[in-house]
Amino acid sequence: MDTPEQRIQIAVQKTGRLTDHSIDLLQRCGLKLTQSKDQLFLYGENMPIDLLLVRDDDIPGLVSDDVCDLGIVGLNVVEEKRQELLCGGREPRFKQVFELDFGHCRLSLAAPDGTEYSDRTSLNNTKIATSYVNILREYLTKNDIDAEPVYFSGAVEIAPKLGRADYICDLVSTGSTLAANGLTEVETLLESEAVVIQTEAILGDEKQALVDRMLQRLDGVLQVRESKYIMLHAPRDALPQIRDLLPGSEAPTVLPLDGADDKVAVHAVCRENVFWETLENLKAAGASSLLVIPVEKMLA
Repeated sequence: MDTPEQRIQIAVQKTGRLTDHSIDLLQRCGLKLTQSKDQLFLYGENMPIDLLLVRDDDIPGLVSDDVCDLGIVGLNVVEEKRQELLCGGREPRFKQVFELDFGHCRLSLAAPDGTEYSDRTSLNNTKIATSYVNILREYLTKNDIDAEPVYFSGAVEIAPKLGRADYICDLVSTGSTLAANGLTEVETLLESEAVVIQTEAILGDEKQALVDRMLQRLDGVLQVRESKYIMLHAPRDALPQIRDLLPGSEAPTVLPLDGADDKVAVHAVCRENVFWETLENLKAAGASSLLVIPVEKMLA
């Protein structure tokens, strides 16, 4: 039986926009999960890997302090914790290992409609409300801007209406919340998405091997996000053109066709989207019997 010290702990957002995507990603890596009665853990049934369900703000700290071995969290949260630790004279003890291409948003500055904003110098001698004080402070310092960050939790967009700030710095997805509160986006500080972070603590050989195995599976799942397996028949003399038309493909596999010396079968993994136009161009180049199949798993 595995002891707690032998099991991998992965920190995941308990509730929020990253939760379902994160759990689905790990299940696609072959992990079968059962939720604990207190709903704080998801236990791995087929691998010694458990998911710790926590607030997203706590994930970088749990990984940095080696409470968890891996974490899935927004880059905005990672960078805020990184700056907090650096400001406190501590080195962040985690590293980013994967970008996950979901949970996209951006951390932006926004001004009340009608504000005269020309460039970053317009921020001088103003107050900026945000819950991302450390990222904002680093941005202001880097750009020699004399502005005061004002910590504001919750609905940051109402701070100007309350007279607490001249600008806000907050996460933006569609921009509809800003528009509803009479705000206009003026600068982007950070483009964010979900990422995987890993502790930099030294693990035992068995535990490290398990972490490496999980990361390899994650890499395999991420590689096939847009990948398709294409099979087609093509005239042998059209092969150079066919190769050029296959999107994001390494050297394709070329096989002889029985009884057709002038034609071959071509098999290729394409790591980019395969559009109808791609198939039409392949057909125009002489390809026939085209078949496109989704790729579920891949190991390099």
